[in-house]
Amino acid sequence: MVEGKNKGGRPPLLNEEHVAVLRAITTEQPRSSLGEVTNELGRRTGMNVCTVTVRKALREAGIERLKPIRKPTQRALVQGGAPLRVGYTDAHRREDGPSGMNTDLTDAEWALVADLFERDGLRGAPPRYDRRAVVNACVYLVRTGCAWRLLPKSFPPWKAVHKSFSRWAAAGTFEAMHDRLRQQWRDRVGRAPEPSAAIIDAQSTRSTAQGGDTGFDAGKKVKGRKRHLVVDTLGVLLAVTVTAASVQDRDGAAEVVAKACAKVPELKKLYADAAYGGQCAQAIEKTHGISVEVVRHPGNRSTGTWQDRQRPLWPEQVPSGFVVQAKRWVVERTHAWNERARRLIAHHDRSTWAPVAWVWLTEARILATRLAR
Repeated sequence: MVEGKNKGGRPPLLNEEHVAVLRAITTEQPRSSLGEVTNELGRRTGMNVCTVTVRKALREAGIERLKPIRKPTQRALVQGGAPLRVGYTDAHRREDGPSGMNTDLTDAEWALVADLFERDGLRGAPPRYDRRAVVNACVYLVRTGCAWRLLPKSFPPWKAVHKSFSRWAAAGTFEAMHDRLRQQWRDRVGRAPEPSAAIIDAQSTRSTAQGGDTGFDAGKKVKGRKRHLVVDTLGVLLAVTVTAASVQDRDGAAEVVAKACAKVPELKKLYADAAYGGQCAQAIEKTHGISVEVVRHPGNRSTGTWQDRQRPLWPEQVPSGFVVQAKRWVVERTHAWNERARRLIAHHDRSTWAPVAWVWLTEARILATRLAR
């Protein structure tokens, strides 16, 4: 490998070109595991070697793991930055709509999606209640967390709203509404209509007395359900599934990633946390042909940080405590956006399709506000 290192015996499997590739991999992905480095080496060079060979090559090249020394009782400290601005702003204060609620869609917002809900040109009796009023009622329900029977009288009757909501959810109308607005928003910010990279994450939320498919998440100590999201690099939703909270992140990844790849065939990269590493990441790469990069905390003691001792720089210090994770913070922000809708804080529906429809409606509502602002 390095001249003078191998004296006699079989020639090394990895030559200088392979070592250069390893050096590039550990520089681009310093917190990747040894197995992930080995898989990436195989993708780039076609060399199928074991992790022991890669470990030996890294050691001889002067690339070693840097792990933090941390006390078990050490608390995470938030690193410096600008003070956080909390509270409502003028963007949150909307004018009251026709129903007397400020959750109603404005004329500009309704113009973006009206054709998805109207029935112009179709056979049959005309709708008894105005479609816009029914959509406004659904938006009010998801924003306030109101029960169906407690829907204000300024909206159509709750039974009519529930029936329309069920039909639209079954037909995928809310998802189509969101997909249209997502493409318009990406065009507005100068991005391609379809993304090439995405981020996956899951969030456990508690359930109520309504029952349904629930479970216990032992890691988060939450009894309820789990939302699996795949978003683009802007934090805009691509796919969502809802399972019991007892389902592990790696077990629920297959379905939501399949939906995202079916909707966006141009996906080439998927960022994930450590829960999706190992066999889960390999299965996704093999099934869908996309590259999975696991983004870990720099203080992760399982993998550490790859560091080249030959670099003419002072050894970097591994930070401890809170650190903003590249790419991963995007999907965490999307979870925070969803929690502004009080109906998504807890699962009030016994079915599994209704929580998915509420997520699509919430995300579409956010995009409509941005585009019409």
